[in-house]
Amino acid sequence: MNKVLEVQELIEPHSLATHISNLYVDWNNQRSSWRSEKEELRNYLFATDTSTTSNSELPWKNTTTLPKLTQIRDNLHANYMAALFPNDDWLRWEAYTEKDASKDKSKTIQAYMSNKLREGNFRSVISQCVLDYIDYGNAFGEAVWVNESKTDEETGEVIPGYVGPKLVRSSPLDQVFDPTAISYEKSPKITRYIKTLGELQVDAMDYPSLGYSIEDIEEVVQVRKRIGIYKPEDFDKDIGYSIDGFGSLHAYYNSGYIEILEFEGDIHDFETGQLLRDQIITIVDRTTVIRKEQNPSWLAKSKRAHAGWRKRPDNLYAMGPLDNLVGLQYRLDHLENLKADALDLTIHPPLKIVGDVDTFDWGPGEEIDVGDSGDVAPMPPNPAAFQVNNEIAYIIQIMEEMAGAPKEAMGIRSPGEKTAFEVQTLQNAAGRIFQAKVQQFEIEFIEPILNIMLEMARRNLDGKDLVRVMDDDLGVQEFLEITKEDITATGKVRPIGARHFAARAQLVQNLQGVFNGAIGQTIMPHVSSKALAKLVEDAMGWDRFDLVKDNIQIMEQLESQRLINAGQEQVEAEAMTPVEQEIPLE
Repeated sequence: MNKVLEVQELIEPHSLATHISNLYVDWNNQRSSWRSEKEELRNYLFATDTSTTSNSELPWKNTTTLPKLTQIRDNLHANYMAALFPNDDWLRWEAYTEKDASKDKSKTIQAYMSNKLREGNFRSVISQCVLDYIDYGNAFGEAVWVNESKTDEETGEVIPGYVGPKLVRSSPLDQVFDPTAISYEKSPKITRYIKTLGELQVDAMDYPSLGYSIEDIEEVVQVRKRIGIYKPEDFDKDIGYSIDGFGSLHAYYNSGYIEILEFEGDIHDFETGQLLRDQIITIVDRTTVIRKEQNPSWLAKSKRAHAGWRKRPDNLYAMGPLDNLVGLQYRLDHLENLKADALDLTIHPPLKIVGDVDTFDWGPGEEIDVGDSGDVAPMPPNPAAFQVNNEIAYIIQIMEEMAGAPKEAMGIRSPGEKTAFEVQTLQNAAGRIFQAKVQQFEIEFIEPILNIMLEMARRNLDGKDLVRVMDDDLGVQEFLEITKEDITATGKVRPIGARHFAARAQLVQNLQGVFNGAIGQTIMPHVSSKALAKLVEDAMGWDRFDLVKDNIQIMEQLESQRLINAGQEQVEAEAMTPVEQEIPLE
């Protein structure tokens, strides 16, 4: 027992760290059923047979799994990404003042953000977050400021690298918060990280903006050195620490890894008796506070964003599109293996042996000796077992529709003769759930993250940053030197990919419906062809191709005609010119 007391004294937890650790454990335990559901779903998504799923309990010889859930997941992901980023022009700056709405200011901010999003692999990270949106029903991400420039140790030369804001995906399993709060933004939250001790020390030295205490990290290192003399039996889990995923506390301290819990929000400090508002508190080993500071954001909000697929009342943990389909996947695999076993029994049926029958081999051309009252006959199969194909097809269809991904989203047209306008109308109507969910992700996740990244750039940009942009008028590349003042303005960045995607589909549908009917013929004399051409250019995203110009086709036809006329005149002139005959030499 003395050894246990020594370990307790050696660790010496801070009271604030203990309070945050207890909050993490409580909130993580509250969602234990949610984590179990997600584990079962994950088993089905990545199963190659039913041995790793709940279907393994069924007594079937065949263990085939039909990966319908996986196909729906891939289909939703592909269509979500196509709607969020229909083209490269999906970002807009919306100013709140006339001064900040100038063309130069908008161009500079959009150019800076587009460059940083491209160089920082924004789309790749969003792709991971969209998968979380589908798999877990909840997507989490945070904006971080990075400086990847390096200094050559021999020459002292600074090798330029990426400098700017980046989006980092946070695993839903490593993010806990108060599920009963009004919103994720208002809720206190804790994020869990696992790093090596070396990585933590590098972060403290290379990124002073993190505010990590070098002295406290050094104390953590010394604790690990001193604790190495103890044996596993000297540790008792009852001392109050349980590091998830590392087994015993002794195994954790000797693993070379370190657990980091980062708290954001309001918390009561029991040491001082104060209520700490809008704080960022980082603890390691669930014992030591290495950072405690006021949130530096100018927006007075967290650097994180969250989007949920199907919202629950009074619970911030949303459901995913696949959650309600796990039971149908179970049923699907059950019927498939039932049918396969029935087919096996038909091809190689069990035998009914009546009376005395000598030992025999069952196969083609074999002879069986039976007595006067003996008989051998195969058991007939149950024909009902082969009628499950219709049931399987029905389950596959209803799973697709319930996930909000109708067959039209895969390019499969529903039965029946239809005009082009009717097909477009049905596709838009059938895809409303899909459109609503992708716009929800865009509004709740991408838009806040973009503005957090822009605020982070305004706060941390030092000196000038060189970005590459495309000049729309000249169609050539140019480079802009951007300073903090250039991107400081009142307004916000808005992604318009998904909203533009849905609006464009609706607009094109309405145009076709009107101008293909009697109404279009009636109003045609009063419709400006130039304005209509501009509308189509904007709806189809043709702006960067410079296709629409006033009477450009007439001008090009005139130019072509001039060339034709000039060519004909040249041919006629050549035909009227006498050809000089050569005089033969005698």
